[in-house]
Amino acid sequence: MARKTFISYKYSESQQLRNAIIKALGNDATYYQGETADSPDLTDTSTENIKKNLTDMMYNTSVTIVVISPNMKDSKWIDWEIEYSIKEITRKGRTSKANGVVGVIQKLEGGYNWLVTKTKNPDGCSVRSYDTSKLYDIINSNRFNRKGSTYACANCKTYSQLDGSYISLIDAEDFLADPNKYIENAFEKSEKTSDFDLTKQR
Repeated sequence: MARKTFISYKYSESQQLRNAIIKALGNDATYYQGETADSPDLTDTSTENIKKNLTDMMYNTSVTIVVISPNMKDSKWIDWEIEYSIKEITRKGRTSKANGVVGVIQKLEGGYNWLVTKTKNPDGCSVRSYDTSKLYDIINSNRFNRKGSTYACANCKTYSQLDGSYISLIDAEDFLADPNKYIENAFEKSEKTSDFDLTKQR
């Protein structure tokens, strides 16, 4: 089932991936609520006006796609957009639920090792670790936060990439090949927020 989505990204380095995500959504792109090439230019407008435009776009969405790029932390807006997505917001007497959130890691110079390190444990399990200094605190705090025993491998205590964290981080190639899989996973987790120790503030 199609979900209303919003894409949070750093314009100066991730516009191309944003466009690729919208294209990969196919017919479901009609449910995309974020910026397009036809959106008004808000560069020179006030902070409050930008926030109003963003909240108008985000309020009715159910999944936020965050493009994880090398300099995303230079953005003034991405962590605020994630915070807004996860909170329950009341407008005109109606309270929205927390969005599902999925991170899409931008490919750089042919790979993802600017952020991801892959190793293999002695028992043969493959493990991905991340340079958390390149991620916002609100992302790091919502990683590996499912309550209870959630290890993909109990022996080496590795977490499931999709189900162990409220915010899963997915390589762009994998996401673009099957965006609905990852959007649905994020949405399903948003339906069971009590299963996670959610951090809702930056």
